[in-house]
Amino acid sequence: MTQEAFVYTELQISVPFEEAPWSEISAAIQEQPGFISKTWLSGVGNHSVGGFYSFDSMEHAQAFVTGYFPGEARKFGVAHNTRLFDARLVKEASEDLNSPHFGARLETKPGAFVYTEVQVSVPFEKAPWRDRNPLLRQQPGLLGKTWLSGLNTNTLGGIDAFDTLEHAQAFAIDAFPKAAAAMNAAFYTRVFDAEITEQASRLLHSPYYA
Repeated sequence: MTQEAFVYTELQISVPFEEAPWSEISAAIQEQPGFISKTWLSGVGNHSVGGFYSFDSMEHAQAFVTGYFPGEARKFGVAHNTRLFDARLVKEASEDLNSPHFGARLETKPGAFVYTEVQVSVPFEKAPWRDRNPLLRQQPGLLGKTWLSGLNTNTLGGIDAFDTLEHAQAFAIDAFPKAAAAMNAAFYTRVFDAEITEQASRLLHSPYYA
């Protein structure tokens, strides 16, 4: 299936991943219309639980974030965060940074993921990714980046795979804030431990382990 949409989710919850009912949830997710893949996310420091998904159409992705996922969060009795992104717009930019979502194969398993989103509204065709990508290639430990363009909002962001948690934290804490400051914009970052979610992500066809 060809992916046309990405979804980011995070539950406002604190559950060590090994205690989360991820097997049961994974079975339900695989039944969702248009589902292609999910990479499970476990928050560093707070044990939040979430994921990064790909869907075959924007319509299926919208149905997921308005129907299935709120119901899942309701079972836990917690608030949640969801974001929708147009995968078609970011293909070239993501391929240029070794994105597994667009066919790249990582030589090293990821040790951590970083999610970023900048509070700007820039249509992706006008985004400065050609200037930004060479700088990102120099970022220590970066294995691959999938660019993100917010549906209806045109926010800019990414889901980045790093070789180690230390490199991921250095990017999120030190490097990325400087990039956001250069855009004079507020931003959102999250760091996730990739090692503890590997098994669950493999079962949901995560491209990071293909």
